[in-house]
Amino acid sequence: MSDDTPLPSGEKPAAYRVLARKYRPKDFTDLMVGQEPMVRTLTNAFETGRIAQAYMLTGVRGVGKTTTARILARALNCKTADVDRPTIDLKIPGEHCQAIMEGRHVDVIEMDAASHTGIDDIREIIEQVRYRPVSARYKVYIIDEVHMLSTQAFNGLLKTLEEPPEHVKFIFATTEIRKVPITVLSRCQRFDLRRIAATDLVGLFTTILQKEGVQAEPDALAMIARAAEGSARDGLSLLDQAIAHGGGVVEAAAVRSMLGLADRARIVDLFSHIVRGDVAAALAEFAAQYEAGASPPVVLTDLADFTHLVTRMKYVPDAANDQSLSEIERIRGAELAQSVAVTALSRIWQMLLKGIPETEASSRPAGAAEMVLIRLAHAAHLPSPEDAARRLAELANGGGGGGNGQRPPQGSDYAGGGQASAPGPVSAVGRAPDQPTMRTAGNAATMLRPLPASDAQTQPAPVAQGRAEPAEAAPQPRVPVNSLEDIADLCTKNRDIRLRALLRNFVRPVKFEAGRAEIGLADDAPKALVGDLQRRLEEWTGIRWMVIVSREAGGLTLAEAETKAQEERVADARQDPDVAAILQRFPGARITDVRIKAPEVESETVEVAAVAESAEGDILPGDDIEF
Repeated sequence: MSDDTPLPSGEKPAAYRVLARKYRPKDFTDLMVGQEPMVRTLTNAFETGRIAQAYMLTGVRGVGKTTTARILARALNCKTADVDRPTIDLKIPGEHCQAIMEGRHVDVIEMDAASHTGIDDIREIIEQVRYRPVSARYKVYIIDEVHMLSTQAFNGLLKTLEEPPEHVKFIFATTEIRKVPITVLSRCQRFDLRRIAATDLVGLFTTILQKEGVQAEPDALAMIARAAEGSARDGLSLLDQAIAHGGGVVEAAAVRSMLGLADRARIVDLFSHIVRGDVAAALAEFAAQYEAGASPPVVLTDLADFTHLVTRMKYVPDAANDQSLSEIERIRGAELAQSVAVTALSRIWQMLLKGIPETEASSRPAGAAEMVLIRLAHAAHLPSPEDAARRLAELANGGGGGGNGQRPPQGSDYAGGGQASAPGPVSAVGRAPDQPTMRTAGNAATMLRPLPASDAQTQPAPVAQGRAEPAEAAPQPRVPVNSLEDIADLCTKNRDIRLRALLRNFVRPVKFEAGRAEIGLADDAPKALVGDLQRRLEEWTGIRWMVIVSREAGGLTLAEAETKAQEERVADARQDPDVAAILQRFPGARITDVRIKAPEVESETVEVAAVAESAEGDILPGDDIEF
């Protein structure tokens, strides 16, 4: 890939060229590093003669969009002594190749849309496409950062882009594909250039350093590959800097110092302290890394990366084969993947995602990072939600049955008010007032409120019928439900707006008892309302409910009751002497609303909103008149 050729004796060497330019790909073989799908598609298209009139290249910075555009322009205009057609076999340079790759060919026009955004620039292109190329086979227009063209410029390009002359090809490049109008995208053959994997970058760096005669440590190349984030150009720029920083040798310690990174081995140690819950050791390790020059947000970011690596190794053991990983990351990561639970890893990941921006935004990043580490280490001692539910269930089971520690029979609805409650002292009523009861369902556990001592003492036992059986205590709801208003309040408390609206408009109260509700329904009530109401009541109160549709008409719905009450308040307001005087003083005024405020001391305030339709006076529509 290098352009270097031996120089005659006594001739001065050329000016130094950075690695990103010196080893820029010159044909499709070099592009195979990370971009195999695009190369395969173009190869098949050229072999079959299915060459599009426009191409759209998209991807992050440094993955090779402009380079690919130049190689594509070279392939379209390839001409050698043996080949005079478009081809992707560019091993033998043609008569146009050098000028195209250097960006100085008269028939390959490169334009930066960032500085040529207007319709005038596109109008110039439209006028020039009519003329045939000077020497090449195709006149190729390469427009970089095409998403920065104005709307007028895009619209002016559409017709020419859809039906260009046979001797014209367009190649666009952009990092913001979403900003390109769909009308332009639909006229182009699109290629998404992928981020280059860290493993491929390490291989590329190794090859280049061998040609340059530079020694490098594998861990140092892995750090640079990770810092490049899939960009070959960024990676080669960092490699250039590392060579200069290390005096011609690329060492891990020098790269770590140059990039402000934490030692990967020390990150693994920090992670181990956290999962053990050793706060003191974790803070001491962080302090040592901070004194060594590591940035606090970078430490937390590396910690999040290692958390992700351990979690990935738990499910994908082959992840340890990544060449960008250090030896200690492979070995210790695999060990930790076997010993740390997924719930703990997920908790660490979530807390780090929140802690990293906090540290970056803090005026004291070191202190903020230490607080994040303290939270992480403290959370290591906390049980997972599943373990907490299981332990609570075990405590509840062990506390019943007269303290003998025996579990209730399988299938029983233990102490929760289901079909069969535990008899005698195991029931909710027989517990001490300060001891909460527990209702278990699968792996979940729901705490029930304890009954007051007075209720526990005065609760009557049910009368046995038929053969003698142990007396069962009646199940008690967590919250009292004695009216339709109580159910509406439950809906509001539990944020079930839909059920509350249905309840207000379609349900008529008939009779309410503990665990039993008789209701009437409006003619247009939804069919599923009764079932939904029963399920939600059981969920919210912790006891089994029977919701019965009664033949009786029932009372007013909540909406009807509110309307009736409002009408009564308006009628009462009309009888007030002051309100009557206002209505008489302003002909056409009307009472629109009456609101009763909360009493202050011993008086009750009535607020009347009046709308004055008369031109007299200063009362305006919507004004509130208080008495």
